[in-house]
Order: sequence, then structure tokens, then C-alpha cells
Amino acid sequence: MSAIWYECKVKYRKTDETGGQKVTTEPYLVDAVSYTEAESRINEEMGAYVSEEFKITNIKVANYAEIHPFENADRWFKSKVTLMAYDEESGKERKTNMYLLVQANDVKEAYDNTITVMKNTMGDYTIPAISESPIMDVFPYFSGEEGELEQLERFNALKASKPELVAVGDMGETVEDLIEVENE
Repeated sequence: MSAIWYECKVKYRKTDETGGQKVTTEPYLVDAVSYTEAESRINEEMGAYVSEEFKITNIKVANYAEIHPFENADRWFKSKVTLMAYDEESGKERKTNMYLLVQANDVKEAYDNTITVMKNTMGDYTIPAISESPIMDVFPYFSGEEGELEQLERFNALKASKPELVAVGDMGETVEDLIEVENE
């Protein structure tokens, strides 16, 4: 059975960079079998993150076929993938769209990650659009079975990893010095 993802919008008071508080509404993605379970799961997940009161303002079925976290990425991108198939009866080419939620740091990396995800696809496909998604976090379902524990831990480790920032010149070295060190 494939996962059904629900987009849940949660309204709560958030502290910004300056220390001030403002009310914000942010979307989160939850893997569930019904709206009722999605509401229950988002209440449980947000209860761990938000210390104050919060309100669920909307729950809807999200149209993502697959969710793919990647290491050292901090944003989610929606990739539109068009699968192309040849219909032998009518002699026409048929196109089917599906949407992937891919974790990346920018649009180019999201494109590369989408190509990586699609590399074992047997048919032809194109990627007509990639856009940054407003999704703040993704909460996959976990039944408690041992085999799924490892899979859930891997998913959470991938999505929680932060991008590595490389600062050139902090220690006085130049780009040429760094290139020489890498070549040695």
C-alpha cells in the first residue's frame, strides 16, 4: 500500500530572529490513512515542537507520489515529472504527471536529486517544473515494527542533516591553496 500524505496547516506563535513573537501558519506533511489520523498525528508531532497553544487550520490530501529526503539539504522542492508512454492501440503518446517532494538546498540541486531518484525508471520522462515548496517538515508513518525502525531512522537522519558550509579564507588560505591541498 502506498502512502497517503496529508498537508496540515498549523497556526502558532513563533519567535523570530529578533526575539519578537508573531503568529504564523505553516504547512507540514503527515503520512496517515485518514483525515482523523492525520489530525491526531499532527497534534502529536507539533506538541513535541511547540510549547504554546497551536491550531490546525486545514488538512488536505497532498498530491505527492513520493517523498525523498537527501543528506545535507534543508528545504523541500516540488518536482513535476511527466512520464511518457506510447499507446499502441491509438498510436499516440500519452503523458502522465506525478509530483515528487525532494529535499535540496536550491533548484539546481533539486533537479539533480530528481534525476537521481528517477535514474532506475524504465520509461521516458521529462521534468517540466521544479519549485520550492512551503512544506516545513515531513512526518512519515511508523508502525513500530522492527524492519521499519531502521527505515524511519534513516529517513529522519537524512532530512535532519544540515548543509555543510565551506568558508574560504577564514584561516588565511586562498582558493589556490585549497585546490593544491585537494590535489596532493
